[in-house]
Amino acid sequence: MTLRNVSLLTCVLVLAACSSDKAGVDPAKLIDFKPAAQIQVRWQQSLGDSGINVLTPGVTREAVFGADEKHLYRFDRDSGKQMWRITPGFTVSGGVGAGAGLVLVGGDQGELAAYDETDGTLRWQVKVSSEVLSAPQIASGIVVVRTGNGRIAGLDAQDGKRLWLYERVTPALSVRSHAGVVIRNGMVYAGFAAGRLAAIGLTKGIVIWEAAVSQPRGNTELERISDITSLPAADDRQVCAIAFQGRLACFDAIQGNTLWTREMSSDKGLALFGGYLYVTDADGSVYALDRSSGATLWKNDQHAHRQMTAPYPVENYLLIGDFEGYLHALDTRDGSLLARRKTDGSAILAAPVLMGDGAMVQTSDGELLAISVQK
Repeated sequence: MTLRNVSLLTCVLVLAACSSDKAGVDPAKLIDFKPAAQIQVRWQQSLGDSGINVLTPGVTREAVFGADEKHLYRFDRDSGKQMWRITPGFTVSGGVGAGAGLVLVGGDQGELAAYDETDGTLRWQVKVSSEVLSAPQIASGIVVVRTGNGRIAGLDAQDGKRLWLYERVTPALSVRSHAGVVIRNGMVYAGFAAGRLAAIGLTKGIVIWEAAVSQPRGNTELERISDITSLPAADDRQVCAIAFQGRLACFDAIQGNTLWTREMSSDKGLALFGGYLYVTDADGSVYALDRSSGATLWKNDQHAHRQMTAPYPVENYLLIGDFEGYLHALDTRDGSLLARRKTDGSAILAAPVLMGDGAMVQTSDGELLAISVQK
């Protein structure tokens, strides 16, 4: 790579980290409001910090699994009591995946380890092609892991042996992304650089369909970056993805036919829930869109440039975190602000993770909270 490309790549990484904070624009101040609900903390634990990585917890019926750079933890789901802590022996760089009796974490040198969820015993450890920046997923006896070079591998959950590998050409300039994959109905959905979305068969890794969410445009190489840097949102009927400096598009989940598109940019992400598609755009505004047409139903821009996470729907609320460690709860019906709670003051970088009728949230300094929203 030439010095010029290294410099440009550095700019891209900075751009990715600060995409919701435009030059010369201050983050919106928190408004005064009369709370109509409360964000309650059921339990909390302190882990180590995440470093430069975005770490997310994994949740099963009995437990919550969290990680910092050096450790992996198991907590009782109901009480938050620590059940065990282990040291993988590598720098944990991706979030925690959990399911089928396994707990999975990846490292910054391509390590991927699977532990027994009950006692933390190492089941197997393998090397993949590059750093693991997202939580591995497991379904139907197959572990799916995405690496920093854009490759996706399917591994046997019993021993970690590779079953298939999906790879594609990565542009010379691309945004560092912590987005992983979404598995739904035997399909692995993933977004890529240059605005492409792929649906891959879980069993054999065969591409079922591929579609363009966005096309690069602009006069400079930086302006032409149009990468999908967040998780797609998928259910039984459709899958949607959004590109940074690009478009939002929804497709038929099985055939890949385009249902609708609209101009919108985000590096944060989106969520499908009921008849709605919820999106946090690059400026930090939150939208509710009609899932069948993409029409705007409401917009909340009260938190502009606060580096908001993707929205996560929990019952009648949307939970969103920001760069100062605040959690915000919006009404799913009209976007009004219902509740707010401060955590440890460090950035919340990833959307909350569903846990029953509540959610798990992890801050960049390592505070792990089990929360619920109550009227």
